[in-house]
Amino acid sequence: MQVNRELFNEVMVPNYNPSAVIPVKGEGSRVWDQQGNEFIDFAGGIAVNCLGHCHPALVTALKEQGSKIWHLANVMTNEPALRLAKKLTDATFADQVYFANSGAEANEAALKLARRWALDNFGEKKAKIIAFNKGFHGRTFFTVTVGGQAAYSDGFGPKPGEVVHCDYNDLETFESLIDDDTCAVMMEPLQGEGGIIAPDMDFVKGVRELCDKHNALLIFDEVQTGVGRTGELYAYQGLGVTPDILSSAKALGGGFPIGAMLTTKEIAKHLKPGTHGSTYGGNPLACAVAEAAFDTVNTQQVLEGVKVREQLFRDGLNAINEKYNVFSEVRGKGLLLGAVLNADFQGRARDFLNASVENGLMSLVAGADVVRFTPSLVIPEADIKEGLARFEKAVASLVNA
Repeated sequence: MQVNRELFNEVMVPNYNPSAVIPVKGEGSRVWDQQGNEFIDFAGGIAVNCLGHCHPALVTALKEQGSKIWHLANVMTNEPALRLAKKLTDATFADQVYFANSGAEANEAALKLARRWALDNFGEKKAKIIAFNKGFHGRTFFTVTVGGQAAYSDGFGPKPGEVVHCDYNDLETFESLIDDDTCAVMMEPLQGEGGIIAPDMDFVKGVRELCDKHNALLIFDEVQTGVGRTGELYAYQGLGVTPDILSSAKALGGGFPIGAMLTTKEIAKHLKPGTHGSTYGGNPLACAVAEAAFDTVNTQQVLEGVKVREQLFRDGLNAINEKYNVFSEVRGKGLLLGAVLNADFQGRARDFLNASVENGLMSLVAGADVVRFTPSLVIPEADIKEGLARFEKAVASLVNA
């Protein structure tokens, strides 16, 4: 069978438009395609491959668990799920964990829990959910409605109700929206898909205080920021604000599909048996790999190393910009970084992505104006240097075109 990009058009639903490049092998922060071309990976599967490709700890965990037990229905629990849940609760504010398969499902569970908590405690009127423009919380109909991007939510018929939005970092507007009928506020502690936008400290603290004032739950979507991405185990730990519910996925499994919702025992008790579930949630294979990823990332060496690597990226991108003058700023935190295109190159982020691929580099976009970088948290410094050299060639090719 000829396996190529044309086969995608024949057999796959056209909701994606992938590159002609088909990777077949990965090791660390390097990837090789069908033709043997090598790429440095600054994309990390969109902040998923926190330890790069085929990390020995993850491969070992998968092989060992694969020879024990693969799957159980949730009428039984399993050892990897319980070990992972204990480690997550020991390391965070949370008391209890719900496992799912993805970030969208973790967020769906968070939103359903918030609504159920409000119904049980305050009645049907307390149902409003406030979220933020340019937010992204997944592709289920509930989460895509809460995400503040109409391009993702329009065109599918009537949307779930009682969801309102305001601009990120606009505390004044937020204060005018929140009231005693608000059951929850969902926000990213650093907006990813929306353009790598960091929160003002006064804003995030103000949101927490207003949630407390109006008896609303604060949900932090840490699907992209969690498990070391910002240099903290979870981004909330660097903000001085603690959420009531937190979602985690992407890096949690280091590439193996898993999601988790974390919360307190007092809130969790409202998801009684039968109120929510997931066939694959808490799968032993997924939890065994996630446990290995969590153990590897949750060390001072790795978390401090993220901050060192952030500075290498910033220095390198600033040096490129001094030569070619294409960015207005580099924003973000840790290894969730966005190079914002200036007025001369607005709307051309995908051109930079495509030029990067042509020069042996995998990168991302965050909207039309931001080139996004989410590499492995343990990417070797030599690979950062070489990857930035390839990115400079990509930039030069566009500037000089």
